[in-house]
Amino acid sequence: MAPDIKTSGWLWWLPRLSFALFVGAMAALLWLSNRTDSEEQRATLISDMLWLEQSLRFALSHNEELLGQMGARRIQDQDSLAAHARLLVENQTGLRAVSWLDGAGGVRLTYPAATTSAVAPEAVRLAMSLARPVYGKPYLTANGDWAFQVHVPVADRAGTIGAVVGQYDINRMLQEAVPWWLAERYRIVVADTEGKSLASRSKVETPTSTGSYQLALEPPGHGLSLQATPYRTPAPLAGRLLSAALVFLAIVVLWSLWALRRHVQGRLAAEAALRNEHAFRKAMEDSVQAGLRARDLEGRITYVNPAFCAMVGWSAEELTGRMPPMPYWVDEEMEATRALHDRILAGEGPRRGFEVPFRRRNGEMFPVLIHEAPLIDANGRQTGWMSSVIDISDQKRAEELARQQQERLQSTARLITMGEMASSLAHELNQPLAAIASYNAGCLQLLNDGHADAEELKDALAKSTAQAQRAGRVIRRIYEFVRRAEPKSEPCNIVDLIDRSIALVEPDARRHGIRIERHVRSGLPSINGDGILLEQAFLNLIRNATESVQGLSGERRRLTLSVDLESEHVHLAIADLGAGISATIAPRLFEPFFSTKTEGLGMGLNICRSVVEGHKGRLWMEPNPQGGCIFHVLLPIEKP
Repeated sequence: MAPDIKTSGWLWWLPRLSFALFVGAMAALLWLSNRTDSEEQRATLISDMLWLEQSLRFALSHNEELLGQMGARRIQDQDSLAAHARLLVENQTGLRAVSWLDGAGGVRLTYPAATTSAVAPEAVRLAMSLARPVYGKPYLTANGDWAFQVHVPVADRAGTIGAVVGQYDINRMLQEAVPWWLAERYRIVVADTEGKSLASRSKVETPTSTGSYQLALEPPGHGLSLQATPYRTPAPLAGRLLSAALVFLAIVVLWSLWALRRHVQGRLAAEAALRNEHAFRKAMEDSVQAGLRARDLEGRITYVNPAFCAMVGWSAEELTGRMPPMPYWVDEEMEATRALHDRILAGEGPRRGFEVPFRRRNGEMFPVLIHEAPLIDANGRQTGWMSSVIDISDQKRAEELARQQQERLQSTARLITMGEMASSLAHELNQPLAAIASYNAGCLQLLNDGHADAEELKDALAKSTAQAQRAGRVIRRIYEFVRRAEPKSEPCNIVDLIDRSIALVEPDARRHGIRIERHVRSGLPSINGDGILLEQAFLNLIRNATESVQGLSGERRRLTLSVDLESEHVHLAIADLGAGISATIAPRLFEPFFSTKTEGLGMGLNICRSVVEGHKGRLWMEPNPQGGCIFHVLLPIEKP
């Protein structure tokens, strides 16, 4: 493990060290290149200044010779002297004027004649005494230019006889002595001992760079110096481009390393997060009880979780990569399952969950509930389908058991209802039975007395038969109501169901003086359902209403049953004028085993709601504005 860590450390630090060395090498290269250029420019500056200094010195020396020769040859011929002076002044020698002085220092001749200049007597005497040219101090002329003079002694065989004075305009001397190519490179300045500029030749007023070079101007001396300041010349385009390219590449390399580091860090973090997420999802998928199955767009299984494998009995290795038909499909349902499979792959499958039968590896068949959802990748493309498969065998068994329990409970409730109504039904049966017995006794008496008339016997027997039929109808209604049968769905006339329910309650209602009013809309359509269950629900609601008004007096012992058509539903409203139900009890009215009666089981209203909701209807209660309650039943009409 240690070598790997060491290698990783070197791999981590190597690009940084390489980048640091690269940046250092580039900086050193640029510094050396700049320094070499500066040294070359400095050497060129010194060389150019030495050349200029030598050129000025040569020009001044040459003018000294010319001035000395002019005085020696032309001393007696003033016209020739003037012509020679004119030649010197106009031949770009830097001379501004030429004067001829005699031995006493008097001015004999000046060219140009209009030039006025003060001749320094000390310099003239010094030149005559030394017998060599002497330069005077710089001075300011009348036109504002700086100038200096050179005093050249003139002698013959008898000795010094005078002097020739040449007046130099410093600015003109620079303009004539400094070539154009030198002025393109530097600003040339003649300065005094205090550094004050006396004359200059420059393209601009002030220097644009540092690193000037200065040397003494001898002659004329007297503290004059020659200074040159190079212009800030732009670097060559190729050099600038190369330097810019190097800097740009260094920045790109730095940014690339930084971006690469960020990318690597992000990738490592993403991989760690992906591993954690995968582990989390794997643990979650392994812990769920629902089976998960993934298929591609061709129907090939690409993934199954352990719950699905445990459900069907095949391992993930056996199922992954399988194409239809699948081994867990039921042979008897193969065609229907294959058609459903093709519809799902085509995107036309059921939008909600659907039930299909599956077969375990041991041959056992079981129902499953499947929910399908499309598999979408990171680019938003669908790559297949993900199925969640739930084994609903236990749910089916529980539903069947609950259904059976509900049927038993409903049968028990019907028996309890009939038990509570036994006295009323007994009274209802006693009347036709007593009438039958009376008719039969009368017939026997007529026969025994020998006064029997055929018409009288026929009429008595017909009435006896009618009463027997009446008793039979009562018994048949009771039998149909209490018998235990499988729920069925068939068209029912709600008015007939209500009339039969009223017929079972009416004897007891008459005994207590309760009036039942019916308001039924004509032409009501049929409803679809189980007539016995609906009759039981209506009977419970009507009996509850009769019990609520039994203790009342007068007109309040009245029930109102209204049946009307409301949109696509039949609306039954059962209204009583009883004591009503308090707001605290109303929310619990339909709860199982909750009752307001001291001897009640608390299942009547709960069964009524179960029956109504089982027929896709709705049952609710609201207070009656006149007092009491109104129970509403809303049932859908039969679709053609």
